[in-house]
Amino acid sequence: MADYDLAIIGGGLNGVSIARDAAGRGLRVILLEQGDLGAGASSASPRLVHGDLAGLERRHFLRVRAALAERDVWLRIAPHLVRPMRFAIPAHADERPAWQLRSWLLLYDRLAARGHLPGSTTVDVTHHRIGNPLRRPFGTAFEYSDCVVDDSRLVVLTAVDAAARGAAIRTGARCTRAERSETWRLVTVDRGHRQVVTARALVNATGAWTASVAETVLRQPSPQDDARFGTEQISQIVVRRLFDTDHVYVFQNIDRRLIFASPYERDFTLIGTVRHAFRGDPAIVAMGAGDVAYLCDAANRYFRERIELVDVVRTVSGANRTMNPASRRSARDGAIGFDYGRRKAPLLTVFGGDVTTSRLRAEAAVSKLTPFYPMSARWTARTPLPGGEFAWSRFENEVDEARARWRFLGEDQARRLVSAYGLNLKAILVDAKERGDLGPAFGPELTGAEVRYLMRNEWARFPDDVLWRRSKLGLTMPAAGRKALAAFMAAATPELSCDAR
Repeated sequence: MADYDLAIIGGGLNGVSIARDAAGRGLRVILLEQGDLGAGASSASPRLVHGDLAGLERRHFLRVRAALAERDVWLRIAPHLVRPMRFAIPAHADERPAWQLRSWLLLYDRLAARGHLPGSTTVDVTHHRIGNPLRRPFGTAFEYSDCVVDDSRLVVLTAVDAAARGAAIRTGARCTRAERSETWRLVTVDRGHRQVVTARALVNATGAWTASVAETVLRQPSPQDDARFGTEQISQIVVRRLFDTDHVYVFQNIDRRLIFASPYERDFTLIGTVRHAFRGDPAIVAMGAGDVAYLCDAANRYFRERIELVDVVRTVSGANRTMNPASRRSARDGAIGFDYGRRKAPLLTVFGGDVTTSRLRAEAAVSKLTPFYPMSARWTARTPLPGGEFAWSRFENEVDEARARWRFLGEDQARRLVSAYGLNLKAILVDAKERGDLGPAFGPELTGAEVRYLMRNEWARFPDDVLWRRSKLGLTMPAAGRKALAAFMAAATPELSCDAR
């Protein structure tokens, strides 16, 4: 008998979503990730949960409607991670005419579920605060509703939920060889120790490494030369905050792409995205100066305050396996390949797609295994992620209640903690009466209690896991705080390792 029903290679959003879905349906699941959860393209997304307004221009009406329905699912099951916001599109005289933008938004409203989020409106920006950061002579803009998400925390909390349902999550575990017969025999190096596990089915969810893993680890025919697929780099830039409103600005660039400028971690603005074909090692993805200049120029067409290359605080890049743009499928849907045969254990290959459709993609992938396993019905659309057991409309109430219970929290601190942990915040702060009860401080916000929680419950092993994926505190952490955090985690690793529980 195999050790597991399903083994998954890859701890990005696709991999952890499949692990959660399968574990919740009663399968014995193991997930192997050679680095940290969400360390690749899953932490370099545009951070949007949306219906894709640009999809209307391509006449993807059914896909837009399905994505809008999924947007509402995310609001229901992850109200701490997914936040509704108003998006503003200034009408530019050199781009799409105002009547066309208005028509898109009216259709967008019709395709969305009624009553969940406010509909679109026309705004005179000369008398509205969204016009304050914009250059003149913009006079009209259009507002509509969509959502933003903390992408890397979505990956981690999905894995936390999978583990709570029985899945074994192994970070720092590399699969070096997979032998296929009626079951899969996987040779792994887990924290330096060689181990062998067996599984009745296997998922290759390694993103940009999909082709190389298929060829070198699984020894299956590589899709490397298949014209339907390619590898894409996606990049954003982070600059100091450019506007005081909570809007997401949507800019039409001269090449007709839509550029988003979003509030980011209170004091910053995230601007993106740039997409282009990628060749090279997916572990080393860097944003070129030309891409940085492209986004700066796009923002400078609209914002009054100019952005120069020296103003970029951080670049965010990742590579992922995608469908070729010439394919009839939408790139945001991703791809699912399924291979099985006589005396050949099932193999699922899943890659690409965006955050909005990730839950649906995992559900479809696991459902392909129903002929092979008895499993329960689909369930993920109804069950909140850890900490998300409250209505999204109560988010501000949860922030107020956190401040009332732990009076030493400032408003910004309480908002960050509720956004990250939701109702699970009480597992970190417990009965603390003052900040000193939370242990050593690393910078202005991070405490020993939070780091211990992340190491014990969320597989954080190194400072970057905490500073850039479980949070974005790396943007403001002083050098002394980083050094102290590294020493604290090194000393605590044997005691608090998540895999040692």
